[in-house]
Parts: sequence; C-alpha cells; structure tokens
Amino acid sequence: MQKDLSEMSLEELWQLFPIQLSEPQPHWINWYEEEAHYLKKLLSLSEEVRISHIGSTAISGIWAKPIIDLLIEVADDVALVQVEKTLIASGYQCMSKMPGRISFNKGYTSEGFAEKVFHLHLRRLGDHDERYFCAYLNQHPEIASAYEQLKLTLWKKYPNDRDAYTEAKSEFVTKYTLMAKEEGILIR
Repeated sequence: MQKDLSEMSLEELWQLFPIQLSEPQPHWINWYEEEAHYLKKLLSLSEEVRISHIGSTAISGIWAKPIIDLLIEVADDVALVQVEKTLIASGYQCMSKMPGRISFNKGYTSEGFAEKVFHLHLRRLGDHDERYFCAYLNQHPEIASAYEQLKLTLWKKYPNDRDAYTEAKSEFVTKYTLMAKEEGILIR
C-alpha cells in the first residue's frame, strides 16, 4: 500500500518528484491559459485580482521544469483567506503559508507527477518580483540562455534536492529582478 503524500518525508517526496527539465513546449502557454481561465471562473475574480504566468515556462525558449507557475495577487488579507479556502476546496494542496503569501500545488499524486502540474502562488497585490524576472529574461534572450545553462547544470547537481536547486539560482534571479525593476520592465 502506498503512503499518502502527507505522510511522506521531504526526502521521500524529492525521490518521488525529482527535478526534471524539458525542452520548451508550445502547450505550456495553453496550460497556463486554461488554468487561469478556470481560476477566474472558480474565484469570481474582480478587477482587484491579477493572475500572471511566472516561472521558467513563462520564459520564451528555455528548458524548464514542466510545471506551470501561476501568481494570483489579491487586494487584502480578507481576499487572501477567501481565495485560500476556495483553492483548497477545489483540489489545490497548500504547501506553505506565511503572512501575505501562500503556496499551493496541483498535479502531485502518490504515483508521481500528473500530466499537468501547477504551482500557484497567492500573494498581496504588488508582491510580484517573479513578473519582473520573467519580463527581463523575455526581453534579453542572452540572459535567458545563461539562466537556462545554470538550470541545466544545477539539475544534474541537485536532482533530488529542490531547496538546494532553488537556492543555487537565487543570486542570478535577484540580480536580474533588480535590473528589471531599475529598467521598469514588467509583464502585464
């Protein structure tokens, strides 16, 4: 009998869900658009809520984990709590929670990844550095290529350690996020 995901240690989860990178896929944008459309209907989103495609699948032409990252920005803590409850009721799993920031996923099963996997970041309006980073890399293909090479190197070094993989990219991400902010480059 297989363990429930909630019963697994972090090491067991990392073995079941290793870092996998794949070449760019045209369907990533479609998966984002379908999920964003679903979420807009599910959440009855108002004008004060924004959904954005973030993460490497939102950067043109680079290898990425085949996981669609979405950012939902809401106006206040009341909306944050309401959206959290609705997402959990609809099948998203809460992965982490801190003031003003909640992370969810969908597509993780006791057998491994589902066909479509989503990471959803729920935040207060304006907490969106990822939008700057993606926009900068989309406007600077040479930087996107350098990021891709970094990711490919780290994938081989940390295939079963998402924390180390993410931490090793943080200096690069911070540098180009700051440059995007200085230049005023932001995705809509």
